[in-house]
Amino acid sequence: MAKIEGKEHPSVGLFRDYLRIRTVHPNPDYDGAIAFLEKLSTEVGLPYKKVEVTPGRVVLIVSWEGTDPKLKSILLNSHMDVVPAFEDQWRFDPFAAQKDEEGNIYGRGAQDMKCVTIQYIEAIRKLKSEGKRYLRTIHLSIVPDEEIGGQNGMKKLTEHEAFRALNIGFALDEGLANPTDAYTAFYGERNVWWVIVHCPGSPGHGSRFIENNAGEKVRRVLNSFLEFREEEKKRLNSSKCLTLGNVTTVNLTTLKGGVAYNVIPNELIASFDIRIPPTEDLQAFEEQLKKWCQNAGEGVFFEFFQKTMSDKLTSTDLSNPWWNAFSSACREMDMTVQTEIFPASTDTRFIREMGYPAIGFSPMNHTPILLHDHNEYLNEKVFLKGIEVYSHLLPTLASVSHLSGEA
Repeated sequence: MAKIEGKEHPSVGLFRDYLRIRTVHPNPDYDGAIAFLEKLSTEVGLPYKKVEVTPGRVVLIVSWEGTDPKLKSILLNSHMDVVPAFEDQWRFDPFAAQKDEEGNIYGRGAQDMKCVTIQYIEAIRKLKSEGKRYLRTIHLSIVPDEEIGGQNGMKKLTEHEAFRALNIGFALDEGLANPTDAYTAFYGERNVWWVIVHCPGSPGHGSRFIENNAGEKVRRVLNSFLEFREEEKKRLNSSKCLTLGNVTTVNLTTLKGGVAYNVIPNELIASFDIRIPPTEDLQAFEEQLKKWCQNAGEGVFFEFFQKTMSDKLTSTDLSNPWWNAFSSACREMDMTVQTEIFPASTDTRFIREMGYPAIGFSPMNHTPILLHDHNEYLNEKVFLKGIEVYSHLLPTLASVSHLSGEA
């Protein structure tokens, strides 16, 4: 799908229009995004419905019915919301979708993940315009609140009767850019543990050596957590076989406490963002956290602000018909695909937890990873190539023949 001579390709124009809708937290314009996507779906001839999964939070479901709608469907998931941008650090206004002389389109959500939503729809538009129709139904779920944990977005959708009615067999969701010639497919993702460690202690005057104080305890906590962090960092850097998704990351994110410069506080609180591969023994790691707290001193304890406990992985063995279809389509396009565990978290975890095979995939190669970063951009040629990729992938997935257990 080459650039139309003398003017911008209409698919690129749609992508830029979508980027301009300020679906940025804390007050995302979901109404504007849904109205835009409704109009686009109508233009393509795709029926849609809106599902309010929780008060004020609506999921848009767009469908392209297959020739045998009783068979399990393909789900294409994406999210509308984007994270805030520090505008003074950007080359261009992050919500203007400015394109530079090299065809790089700057905008919050350019990679994460408004590009994919438009690529899904434009690939289906292309296939429909050619008179194509396939065995299995394809559904698009376009959800809110992924960037703040997905609890009122995809999580609520998976609990809704509308989700069960989709009769899903396989799902695609977001991935990451790849700076090389290859593409990356994610078959699992790390568990997110946001841990709050409370270090109570004896208060007193700042001029004295107070025993059992909170400062000494929080120091021991920090030493234990961050020494483990260094071990995992060294393990990652010393092995060419490991990616970020294969190791556990620990990062100190907040420190709270204290009332005055000359008063030893009665409590200090440290918070950590911990990401754990699904291949690790999660119960054993939790026991390790308990030991670190016990060793830090009397009364030290931790609690979870967020905790996922999933060991769900999507098989990348060719015996899995869905992966076989995905990978064969990529081979036909001469695409090199690297398989990894996703280092952060996406809505895909909710889909896998329901028992559905799912792959995280965003067709962006020759592109630096810039999600949540300053000057997030995607080149228009890479964007248009992604539509071609989906135009080949979707027919292959939607043409997977009857599977065992299907009517």
